[in-house]
Amino acid sequence: MAYVWGRVRTVVEAIARLGGGLGTAVLALGALLWAVFVALTCLVGVGLLAAPGALRVVRSVADRERARLSRRGTEIPEPGAVPAGLRAALRDPFVRRELGWVALHSVTGLVSGLLGFAFPLNALQDMTFPLWYRWVPPEDGAPGVWWWRIDGQSEAFLAGLLGVGWLLAGVLFSPALARFQDWPGRWLLSPPPGVDLSLRVAALTATRAAALDAHAVELRRIERSLHDGTQNRLVAVNVLLGAARRAVRRDPDRADEILGRAQDAAEQALGELRTVVRGILPPVLDDRGLAGALAGLAGSCAVPCRLEVDVAVRCAASVEATAYFVVAEALTNVVRHSGAGQVDVTVRRERGRLLVTVQDDGHGDADEARGSGLTGIRRRVEAYDGRMGLTSPPGGPTRMDVELPCGS
Repeated sequence: MAYVWGRVRTVVEAIARLGGGLGTAVLALGALLWAVFVALTCLVGVGLLAAPGALRVVRSVADRERARLSRRGTEIPEPGAVPAGLRAALRDPFVRRELGWVALHSVTGLVSGLLGFAFPLNALQDMTFPLWYRWVPPEDGAPGVWWWRIDGQSEAFLAGLLGVGWLLAGVLFSPALARFQDWPGRWLLSPPPGVDLSLRVAALTATRAAALDAHAVELRRIERSLHDGTQNRLVAVNVLLGAARRAVRRDPDRADEILGRAQDAAEQALGELRTVVRGILPPVLDDRGLAGALAGLAGSCAVPCRLEVDVAVRCAASVEATAYFVVAEALTNVVRHSGAGQVDVTVRRERGRLLVTVQDDGHGDADEARGSGLTGIRRRVEAYDGRMGLTSPPGGPTRMDVELPCGS
């Protein structure tokens, strides 16, 4: 059963990828036609002014494909703005590769995307044909077999079996079609040889800066928690113990009351210390693993939470701690700000990355600029060379996708 569900998930994801690739293929076709038109008008000098704009259109479409491919595999960095000036732009290796990509993807992306959608649509049409064949004239035949006269239920049922063939073809070929559709982008939109290393160094520099910032913020949070909470509790304990010591001879009953208050303050200080420790590296991760720790978060969430964890092997402790922090902070945001009635948390490991998705049915319109902990989540994720995506239109739903590298 697990294999069947895994296969179904693979096919559904492949169809979703084909749909996204079909969208960028349509955009690539439009960019290609515009670029060809501008190139032809450049022969008479008219299109020279429009050429830089055409190259920026190609870059914009290519960046959309880079973002699409990065969401489901190895990240493809964006090269930035097109160089100023037509001559400098045409010498840019990224621009030349992008022009080749729009020419290739506008054909292969369209064909593979249309084929990918043809499988489920034809399967649905043919498999349901026995339910509506009576409204089709017998001489018109069945979908895909118009030369076959349909005179009764048995012929309609046989024609409906063609849908099973379309369904099997979709199961077998959809993942391969999705990989074929992604191939031009993986080949031509990745940085040229020699450029990838410099981009990677820049990305690692930014990641290191984010890690240092996240570390400084975490230290400030721990210091503030200890200073404002635990330290004050311990000072109160010390004061109460002093008062009890002075009262023990004069008023033993009063001393007993003061000692009780001191004990309560000490217990509160211990509780706050445990909270600080759990914020650094939750002990529950060592005791119960990531799935058990997240189950505890989901069970204690004030909003009903559905949790799905598919992680066969343990990840590094730092990665699990980051995933735990992401889910804990996201659930806190849902409870405080979203007005949601349901939240879904999905965690799975795929191709050396830990994928965390948190989606709620609240009113949406979440904005990192307004705080609410989203900036802290992004900073902590990027400190581990991960990625975070947030979709939250007004009216909802809000969906947060986090990817963390966790080895092969």
